[in-house]
Amino acid sequence: MATSAIEKKKYTYEDYLKTPEDKRYELIEGELFMTPSPITNHQRISGRIEFELRKFVSENALGEVFDAPYDVYLDNENVVQPDILFVSKDRLSVIGDKNIQGFPDLVIEILSESTAYRDLIQKKKLYAKYGVREYWIVVPEEKTVDVYILKDSSFLLHKTYSKDDKLESLILSGLKIDLNSIFK
Repeated sequence: MATSAIEKKKYTYEDYLKTPEDKRYELIEGELFMTPSPITNHQRISGRIEFELRKFVSENALGEVFDAPYDVYLDNENVVQPDILFVSKDRLSVIGDKNIQGFPDLVIEILSESTAYRDLIQKKKLYAKYGVREYWIVVPEEKTVDVYILKDSSFLLHKTYSKDDKLESLILSGLKIDLNSIFK
């Protein structure tokens, strides 16, 4: 009995390691995605958030902050490169020589046209499945940040912050980021 459906090739971490180094790739549920280089505004926003986050984490000896491109290995069919991530000092053992082996405590994704579906749907589901405790989705065009909290293996929207707000993290108690300075 012939089947008319063509099976898609499932890629693994071994395949992912063979991708060209001059391009960014992610592996989600065995499917390879090339990620184009971010636009200028994305880079500005990312840099400002990372600066504030890194400063707070460093001053309070809370863990480590990383930015893309940096692999987060979740399993053999899921390797992602969040825009910014935080690993708490209690979980520093997940940081390896080449990548993070497991989930970060906080992941921040900055939406762009080419990654919106992946960030809002695919990666959001993946991050919840693997235990990321807090997930921020930054929407540059709207000058907003949605903060999601993990509850029972899925994310619940905690709060949407606009450019005139001070963003607060639930897992990084005391962190306050003035979004006017981020979206200027």
